[in-house]
Amino acid sequence: MTSAAQTAHTPNISNWQERVELTAAFRWTERLNMHEAVANHLSLAVNEDGTQFLMNPNQVHFSRIKASDLLLIDANDPETLNLPGAPDPTAWGLHGAIHRQCPHHRCVMHVHSIHATVLASLADSTLPPIDQNCATFFNRYVIDDGYGGLAFEEEGDRCASQLQDPKKTVMIMGNHGILVMGATVAETFNRLYYFERAAETYIRALQTGQPLRVLSDEIAEKTAQEIEDYPSQADRHLAELMAILDEEGSNYAN
Repeated sequence: MTSAAQTAHTPNISNWQERVELTAAFRWTERLNMHEAVANHLSLAVNEDGTQFLMNPNQVHFSRIKASDLLLIDANDPETLNLPGAPDPTAWGLHGAIHRQCPHHRCVMHVHSIHATVLASLADSTLPPIDQNCATFFNRYVIDDGYGGLAFEEEGDRCASQLQDPKKTVMIMGNHGILVMGATVAETFNRLYYFERAAETYIRALQTGQPLRVLSDEIAEKTAQEIEDYPSQADRHLAELMAILDEEGSNYAN
């Protein structure tokens, strides 16, 4: 996914390509209005055991974040919040706990996107497989119904304890928002995008007041597996978004 311009101007900063990809995800999350002012966080593990990770600086708008701005954080360092340039305490609490306890989830994206948050606000936050996008997530999410306030360390640990199954790549955070995980930035952003689209379809379908056409469990699982096995779609999605940013002269890769 590296453009010629990015390669030519790569600074002497560690994990540069990972920084560029994650920053592209920040820029597109904002462009799609899935961000929350200067809150919300995206992170990416960069060492083998997943405990060192890149994350956005404290309370910087997603539209302004550059690759060189990203923080490199050690989930095992208890002094993190006392260091200069410390991350948002809630980002540390949630993302630190997940990267510490769930090394299978390399990339973690937490947002309060509108339709996913509406879904998280319903007494029943189940996402039924009423279309292809909704079926993508069949048996692949968990619903957290124990919201305990802002995601400081105790709340982050509680959430991370529910994410031990690598197959569960989405947490619908009741009364809160959405948490999406994946192996790469491309995979995770693609999943985030499609979950918001799926949630929108479901919410709009509910608004009609008409009966829902729900797929069988067999077809829903078949569809989800086919989408998981579909070649290179997530990589191409992110590559195209980066190409658009490059053509626009964006400074995201600075």
